Amino acid sequence: MEGNSRRITTNQDGPHEKIPELIKRYLEHPFKKPVSEHTQLAFEQVCDWLDDWATDGSQPLIMDSCCGVGESTQRLGRLFPDAKVIGLDKSRVRTEKHEKVFELPENASIWRADVIDFWRLAVNAGWKLTAHYLLYPNPYPKSLQVQRRWHGSPSFLDILKLGGRLEVRSNWKTYLEEFAIALDVVNIESELNELDVTDPFTAFERKYNASGQANWQLVATLS
Repeated sequence: MEGNSRRITTNQDGPHEKIPELIKRYLEHPFKKPVSEHTQLAFEQVCDWLDDWATDGSQPLIMDSCCGVGESTQRLGRLFPDAKVIGLDKSRVRTEKHEKVFELPENASIWRADVIDFWRLAVNAGWKLTAHYLLYPNPYPKSLQVQRRWHGSPSFLDILKLGGRLEVRSNWKTYLEEFAIALDVVNIESELNELDVTDPFTAFERKYNASGQANWQLVATLS
């Protein structure tokens, strides 16, 4: 994720033209990257933390992917006290920092994991989310980096399979326009709106808003 409030610099003048082609390719060729050992362990620990909480969609389960230091995970836990909220981030520094910065409610927990691997493990285990948050992902703004964006990567299909209400936020509108195009390829409707940031949800939102940048939100219901 971005570590400052600089504006996006890109060599694209609009959504990447290869998004539909990429999604169709992934639909034909399943992703088979080996799962990292530390993420396998994290997944098992999360399952233990969940205990007998249902992950088949019959009980509310929320995932906060790439949660950083966990401000958004804390907020989601308080907003949805009847749900279990799982925050995930690949950085040990960030996931350990939350203990010093944010006190999580009992229904929320943060784990160090590669979300690409965690998502696949959750899909294979039959998880169905109530909601999935992707807040201010690294935009990889160069045109050649399109496959590193979530909607341009093979992991996009795992996001779809996890289901639930998907919310993605970014300060780069093109990123979300591309995400909408990817969803349209698989016949999923989405809504893209500018956020009215009166109560910042994350540090990124706070910084972008303070620097005069617009923040955007894409919402979709995944089947």
